[in-house]
Amino acid sequence: MVANYSGEKRRFDSFATEAAAMEAASKLARQLSQRDVIGASMTRDQSVEYASAIQSLQPLGISLTAAVAVIVEAVKLTGDLPGVVAAARLYKARHKTVTPMKVADVVAELIKLKTSRGAAPRYLDDLNFRLDKFAAAFPCPIGSVTTAEVQAWLDGLKLSSQSYANNRRVAHLLFEFATARGFALDNQVAGIERVKVHNGAVEIFTPEEAAKLLAAAPKDFRPCLALGLFAGLRSAEIERLSWQDLDLKAGHIIVGAKTAKTRSRRIVPICDALAAWLTSYAGQQGSLWPHGRICFHKRQEASAKAAGVPWKRNAARHSFASYRLAQTQNAAQVALECGNSPQVIFKHYRELVQPADAQRWFAVKPS
Repeated sequence: MVANYSGEKRRFDSFATEAAAMEAASKLARQLSQRDVIGASMTRDQSVEYASAIQSLQPLGISLTAAVAVIVEAVKLTGDLPGVVAAARLYKARHKTVTPMKVADVVAELIKLKTSRGAAPRYLDDLNFRLDKFAAAFPCPIGSVTTAEVQAWLDGLKLSSQSYANNRRVAHLLFEFATARGFALDNQVAGIERVKVHNGAVEIFTPEEAAKLLAAAPKDFRPCLALGLFAGLRSAEIERLSWQDLDLKAGHIIVGAKTAKTRSRRIVPICDALAAWLTSYAGQQGSLWPHGRICFHKRQEASAKAAGVPWKRNAARHSFASYRLAQTQNAAQVALECGNSPQVIFKHYRELVQPADAQRWFAVKPS
């Protein structure tokens, strides 16, 4: 055994043989001797620096020797002192404390928050629909879900590019929420592959198809169909409208900020064709379509089937924008009426139809 007096307290170091103990004792003696020489030759500034270092380490309960040994090793690994600090900060960020919470519970918290902030019912329905599927796929704490697992889940759904992008967007929102509230270390969806969305060609109805659809539509659904075909309103906007928003005398529809998808109020003119289809409904009160989103789409499909006209996705709005642009030759005006940008109108609807087709379109009225 070697009695070691290098620290504040004496300690005994054990060795297997006397030779090993003698070698360790000689080495220790040389080190102590060198320290004494260095200590005797220290300048005043060096003494102050040494005392300051000892004082800084006291609250941490770390000796100067131990601290220096760790710093030397850390600098060897990182290359410099700033690298040591950066590595320590990264370590702290990666090892911060998180509150374990299951994915389903985080989804419920997110929906609750969005509801309290006045999110649109249609948006909440979409969140619920997509996040419920995500929660069912991951019945575990959200902090344990990895990027690779989310990527595998998305790939396994075999979705269209648009649906893939929609599900990725919603999952990203969920992880941003979880990270901000300490349920996860970071957003695992940030590294998920992005895909380019291919929407395909814009499809529209012909004037003859529009006439058949309106004639076959149930009486309570006919105004909804007419508003899409002759005012370009989105189905979600129609579902939120009230009869009071339709002013037949003034000849316009007020799409309020809470009703519009873009959250911007706009006024849409009621053309003669639309007025003709709405006249018999004048004086009604309350919600224009009180039956909900699912029923709306069922009536839409039923009307198409009864008319013998295949339903085309978003074709009512696409048709209005195309025929209206051909009629006015003014992309900015059509953009104001549709609630989007002139660039979108010009890109998607220019020259799809001719002015003569527009004249026939806006002449479709009840027989």
